[in-house]
Amino acid sequence: MSQLDALLNPRSVAVVGASADPHKTSGRPISYLLKHGFSGNIYPVNPKASEIQGLKCYARIPDLPKAPDVALVLLNARHSIEAVRELSALGCRAAIVLASGYAEAGDSGLAMQEELKQAAGAMRLLGPNTIGLVNLSAGIPLSASGALEVSELPRGGIAVVSQSGGILGALLSRAAGRGIGLSSLVSTSNEVDLEVSDFIDHLVDDPDTRVIALYLESIRHPARFRAAAERARAAGKPVVVFKIGRSEAGARSASSHTGALAGEDRVYDAFFRDLGIVRADTFDELLDIPAVLTAGRRMQKRRVAILTSTGGAGTLIADSLGMKGFEAPLPDEATAARLRELQGDTPAELDRNPIDVTLAGLQPDLLRQAIRTLLESETYDALVVIIGSSGLAMPDLVVGAIQANLALSDKPVLAYVSPHAPETLKRLNRAGIPGFSSPESCSAALEAIHVTSTRVTSAPAAAVTPAMADTPQGSLDEASAKQLFRTHGIAVPASRTVTTPQEAAHAAAEIATPVVLKVLDGTLLHKSDIGGVALNLGADTIAERLTRMQQAVAEHTGHTPQRFLVEAMVPGGFELILGANRDALGTSILLGAGGVTAELFKDTALHLLPDGQALSLDQAHAMMRQLISWPLLAGYRGSEPRDTAALAQAIVDFSTLAAALGERLVTAEINPLFVLPEGEGVVAADAVLVTTATAAAGEEIAHA
Repeated sequence: MSQLDALLNPRSVAVVGASADPHKTSGRPISYLLKHGFSGNIYPVNPKASEIQGLKCYARIPDLPKAPDVALVLLNARHSIEAVRELSALGCRAAIVLASGYAEAGDSGLAMQEELKQAAGAMRLLGPNTIGLVNLSAGIPLSASGALEVSELPRGGIAVVSQSGGILGALLSRAAGRGIGLSSLVSTSNEVDLEVSDFIDHLVDDPDTRVIALYLESIRHPARFRAAAERARAAGKPVVVFKIGRSEAGARSASSHTGALAGEDRVYDAFFRDLGIVRADTFDELLDIPAVLTAGRRMQKRRVAILTSTGGAGTLIADSLGMKGFEAPLPDEATAARLRELQGDTPAELDRNPIDVTLAGLQPDLLRQAIRTLLESETYDALVVIIGSSGLAMPDLVVGAIQANLALSDKPVLAYVSPHAPETLKRLNRAGIPGFSSPESCSAALEAIHVTSTRVTSAPAAAVTPAMADTPQGSLDEASAKQLFRTHGIAVPASRTVTTPQEAAHAAAEIATPVVLKVLDGTLLHKSDIGGVALNLGADTIAERLTRMQQAVAEHTGHTPQRFLVEAMVPGGFELILGANRDALGTSILLGAGGVTAELFKDTALHLLPDGQALSLDQAHAMMRQLISWPLLAGYRGSEPRDTAALAQAIVDFSTLAAALGERLVTAEINPLFVLPEGEGVVAADAVLVTTATAAAGEEIAHA
């Protein structure tokens, strides 16, 4: 038995700091173990009691008759460290530390957390600052969560791993209330040792788990997370994530909660997309989506049949599906004919979509046959059955009609309960029919099924051998950055570096086209904001303009610039931004609408590079097509198409440079990147590159 097996399936449990009062937090774990039928040995540890809830109590950890598989430590932060040290010395396999006051409390707490880790030795730790775990498949609650007061734990195929202890209890109680079955719940919290990735990896091999749901505040070790997620995808076990920290306030709260950096949210989007992970948009969806994915049904296309007994709710569902890009087509002629046969003499119109049986009444045979007809129809890829108020009086009729047809097809079948009817939802979910109380949940669930059914893993790009050790450290000036970009295949305009007005006039005459004048300083990343860029200059105007630029920049920065770049202007280019940034999750490549409006419109596509790999041409083209502005590049409404082939190659070349820099990269950017008319290429009109001396910067973020 591995240490993780011992943690999740212990045969013996020590409860250190157990209270004789089952109503206290420290008294709950033993109470819950007994209540939910744990059949192994339970060893309470408390120097002030000889017996707790009918169990012999031990004064000290060394007094235990043998090393337990797992120990729940209910002491304060300082005393938990010594308890963990004694448990490790005894040979305990794993310990769960509930105390707070560690890394989330600041530097002093972080020091104590490191002490806790050292004290554990070879013993595995869950927490600290955790509420524990519950193995519902085996009926083993190792937690003090009040949600365990319920008499029946809903068992099923969804495993939940949460970095928040309180969320564990919320999900357990919500699942119980809706009849959604879970296999296990784990609160990892501060993750001093065991983290989310360890449990994903373990759950891939758990026969009781079909879907893995994650509540994330941050990812401390992206490479380990990636490896575990890829194992889950290969095993056919979908991973669903609800990641908080989308807003600045949320990210700040997540960071303070467990002492980890949250990272940029849109990078997480790219990270999850690359790994085939479904991202839940709302907290409710963290249960809604796994509940529908556990059935293992597939949906290749986006055509949905809606069967309803209330017209208004049918419209709600159709509208919500339409907002997600689903279709609700009319039945084909053969399907329409079968539906008309079912309606008989009733005035109901069953050859429409939504298919409304309101006037036909809730007739068992009609419902069964209508559901069968729609599942057998080649026009539809999924079915949503709506239960209206009239169905509440006979909930088993509708549930039975759906159940009778489930084995006929692997198409998704969902139920939307229009009135507020928690018991009906519970009945549906217990019968293996995903039931929802909002139209948005239905469309989100179908979107998740479609994504997991059709997502294709792209072939990895060729590996890149880093060869950038001689790249200068820090922020390169524009001329130096462009020189480096040019050596990696990216075209740049003709230019000259100058220091005096006279040199500027001479350079403009040599270039012999309208030129742009820029201040040359690697520390100034937004030159146009401080008067450091001037356009459409010639040999006769540039000298005077350089003098004025010196004055303007000096007023903004407090120092007078001495170096400038004179560069040929690029006419007729479509402006994009191409950037690379290294953060906690790795190196991300960004493509978007460029120029001074880049941050305003936020029309961007993002792709995360696996370490040591560049983008492929296919991936570059896919990024281009994600842009809202893509039609303008392709030739919108008769306009001249742009050189998208050259753009794709530039994206690949830029990503190759970023991959070669690896963890030395801080940020790189071309803004604007001018995309010229078809056949004329692309030109980098500006360049930013910031590097660090060693790989430490990326590692510090990832392990913070």
